[in-house]
Amino acid sequence: SLIIPDADAVFRSMRTNGTMARSKTPKIDVTEELIAAIEEAGKIMRGEMPPSREHHFPTVPDVDVRAARERLGMTQPQFAATFAVALPTLRKWEQGQRRPDGPARVLLRVIEREPDAVRRALGD
Repeated sequence: SLIIPDADAVFRSMRTNGTMARSKTPKIDVTEELIAAIEEAGKIMRGEMPPSREHHFPTVPDVDVRAARERLGMTQPQFAATFAVALPTLRKWEQGQRRPDGPARVLLRVIEREPDAVRRALGD
């Protein structure tokens, strides 16, 4: 079983005697709580119960990086320098070796639709 210190008891002990002697630290067994949490996760994964909370993130469509760059009439080095993208990363995106994710995908989407706004924001 997994034993961890009971934080409240530790703080009470510290206030009482001014020390935190590890050998006298009260312990609680969290094995049953962990097992219950794992069982609950299994039920959620199998659809037997709803999650207690969900997080939804906007879906940003994929961007054809090469097509966006070519529409702007830029070479790979020009595009990379203008929009602060590492040239090797740009090449990997265009060759399909890597896929832009998160903020990079958002930036590429804005470049695709409003390249002048990005240039203004970057001070070009």
